[in-house]
Amino acid sequence: MTRDDGSKPEGWERDLIENLATDALKEKRRARHWSIFFKLLTFAYFGVLLYLLLPDTDLDLDQVSGKDHVALIELEGVIEPSGKASADLVNKGLRKAFKDKHTRAVVLRINSPGGTPVQASLINSELRRLRAKYEDIPLYVVVEDMCASGGYYVAAAADKIFVNESSIVGSIGVLMNGFGFTAAMDKLGIERRLLTAGEHKGILDPFSPLSEEDRGLADRVLQEIHGAFIDAVKDGRGDRLSEDDDVFSGLFWTGKRAIELGLADEIGDLGHVAREVVEIEKVVDFTAEEDPFERFAERIGIAGAEALARLSGWVPGLR
Repeated sequence: MTRDDGSKPEGWERDLIENLATDALKEKRRARHWSIFFKLLTFAYFGVLLYLLLPDTDLDLDQVSGKDHVALIELEGVIEPSGKASADLVNKGLRKAFKDKHTRAVVLRINSPGGTPVQASLINSELRRLRAKYEDIPLYVVVEDMCASGGYYVAAAADKIFVNESSIVGSIGVLMNGFGFTAAMDKLGIERRLLTAGEHKGILDPFSPLSEEDRGLADRVLQEIHGAFIDAVKDGRGDRLSEDDDVFSGLFWTGKRAIELGLADEIGDLGHVAREVVEIEKVVDFTAEEDPFERFAERIGIAGAEALARLSGWVPGLR
């Protein structure tokens, strides 16, 4: 704005004013952008907070429309506590389905290779409770590709089980598996140092020899769980079950053979059950979804626990 001789060029006042105005305008725009950003961030924060705090009304659109329907709940994948086929999620969907005043039948569609006996037992128990509470609402299971082990544990509680000719059904058994590395350790000269408090705390440790006493203890646990599984199947299927010795052996069969053994009732899919059995074509999905915020919090908690364990070093566990 100043020449070498100290004089100012003509119109310098206008240039100065324009530059100041331009800088002020840029600063104002920048401030407005940050203001919008923080407003959106605040809005998102309160939106999440409201979502977490507001109660679940369990309101379904069909409750308002007043249309009778077949209620569908999907059970897909491994039955485990942290998965989409957990007892918490499946039972939540079942309770909503039975509670809906326009539900005329409930269909549990299963495509599962099994899972933990506890989770399967919890679903089986809830199915029996709901059937007793809502006596006028029939419960049907529709099997897709697979209904094995824990999946069948659940299915046995239904009024009827529908399968495809090629569905895999059965596997009524319990397993406990692992590996043994003691021979390899001997060859490599590796010494196992396992410290425990409790005579049998190291049972089934893959790096320690398996004693006959430990084998017997594990076998008794398996037999007890298998017995509970068999009782649930007998209670659900009753005199429809064949007296074939292989039924509770852990073997599995096609859907067609499962009908012959009394493990299933008819060939049919969801559409068949809705149209031909219930005689209502409208199907409403009541499958409960996993809460994304709970899943996020759970993962944060697990990550924090793992980080703490790494920082503190090895500690004995209650596994």
